[in-house]
Amino acid sequence: MTLRKGVYVVPTDSWYIERTVWLIAGVVLLTSTLLAVLVNPLWIFGVTATGLVSINVALTGFCPIGNGLRLLGFKARLGAPNHGNLYFLQTDSWYLERRIYVTVGVNITLGSILFLAHSPWWGLFIGFVGTAMVWFAATGLCILANILYWIGAEPRLNPGALRSSGIGAKHA
Repeated sequence: MTLRKGVYVVPTDSWYIERTVWLIAGVVLLTSTLLAVLVNPLWIFGVTATGLVSINVALTGFCPIGNGLRLLGFKARLGAPNHGNLYFLQTDSWYLERRIYVTVGVNITLGSILFLAHSPWWGLFIGFVGTAMVWFAATGLCILANILYWIGAEPRLNPGALRSSGIGAKHA
């Protein structure tokens, strides 16, 4: 298997639904984890809920936060057609961005369970994921997206853009 090279970056020219969902989810993860560590461990259920919603979005396409953002006037870049005024993520194939939803959902759900059942130190992992999501929304750069890209996942948000040495060169 040949690995791809370069750095994959999603568009940051506007605040579209998917990018804003990543920002909101990252803030919820950071806030819930901080509250679970400092106030009451049961706040970790905010992380669990975020993880389960993320898995649901990957499997069914339905995103409650995406629907709220659509009502506020945000535009979708990965929205499925023919759903009227509802927002659904495209689920016709397992493209890169959809894989991000399921991978993050599984990781933070497991991290929240381990936080409660094993050790609060798992909050560091959840905090890392939350920070990475906020960073992803702000800069378009995601460690997980690049790993998935390098091993062959096909992106939909910015399929032709690739930064090859930090210069921002575009390659087909």
